[in-house]
Amino acid sequence: MILLISAIAAFFITLFFTPYVIRYFKFIGLTSADVHKKGKPLVPISAGVPLAIGVIGGLLFYIFLSVFLLKDESQLVKLFAAITSIMIIMFSGFVDDLNSRQVKIAGYLEGKRGLKRWQKPLLTLPAAIPLIAIMAGETTMSLPFIGSVDFGIFYPLVIVPIGVVGASNMVNMLGGFNGLEAGMGLVYTSALGLYAYLYGNFIAATIFWITASALLALLKYNFYPAKILAGDSLTYTLGAIVACGAILGNMEKATVIVMLPFIIQGLLKFYSRFELGHFASDLGILQRNGKIKSKYDKIYSWTHLLMKLDLGEKEIVTGMILIQVAFSSLPFLLF
Repeated sequence: MILLISAIAAFFITLFFTPYVIRYFKFIGLTSADVHKKGKPLVPISAGVPLAIGVIGGLLFYIFLSVFLLKDESQLVKLFAAITSIMIIMFSGFVDDLNSRQVKIAGYLEGKRGLKRWQKPLLTLPAAIPLIAIMAGETTMSLPFIGSVDFGIFYPLVIVPIGVVGASNMVNMLGGFNGLEAGMGLVYTSALGLYAYLYGNFIAATIFWITASALLALLKYNFYPAKILAGDSLTYTLGAIVACGAILGNMEKATVIVMLPFIIQGLLKFYSRFELGHFASDLGILQRNGKIKSKYDKIYSWTHLLMKLDLGEKEIVTGMILIQVAFSSLPFLLF
């Protein structure tokens, strides 16, 4: 019941604050071209800010109810570590959104380009420190073809930072369409929350379901036609939440399977770097009939695959959400 109340609180906090954030970002000029719309209108960017407000508000509400109603302080350290990591990584993404400029690549408007690729992992690395400090997670992991391996001190010092940095930058590799990041995020946080709950990992379930509730509210403003674009603050924040939930819930294997679309996306992106000499864009070219055409003959992204089907932006996003639903179902079938 406390988790349900906290999730509802996260929903309404996000729903309430997002319009104010949109108006403020318009006022300060934190906008980016929505390249898949006629006229390429400038739309406020950095939806991770209102999401983080909702998620952190929901988690603080959960802490308040747990301490003052249930007199349960057993999970405070883990929850505050997760909150700190989420805040650090959201700020890193927000800095990236602030430090960006409108660019064209190969003659096409690509929205905004911010920090260099090597700078992004360095900015997200400090988010692992709170989880390292509390020695989060179990040091023993089950690896394919090997079995159980106890990493000992290397788990908090090596595996946790790799997980946090890897998850945040992995989620950041796929996006650029109204509602894609938040829509897929709603699916995988809901599924991971259910998996965690069924297997008794209630801290992870709390983090994931409160996030899913906040994402549901955010989609009112981020889904087609978006009033606020995702930006790196949203993708980084979602990556941090996935990492925190997986580590605190000791569910790395299920998380890797659910996040396979992003792992495959990463492989496609690095293939494009080898093939083209630069990382391919997920974005397409808007046609007069509203359909979106790929800029490339080959497939370097999930979105390029769906563009081959002659779809519009809303249909591409729906297709990506359905792909995420399919992968999110696998842990329940495999385990």
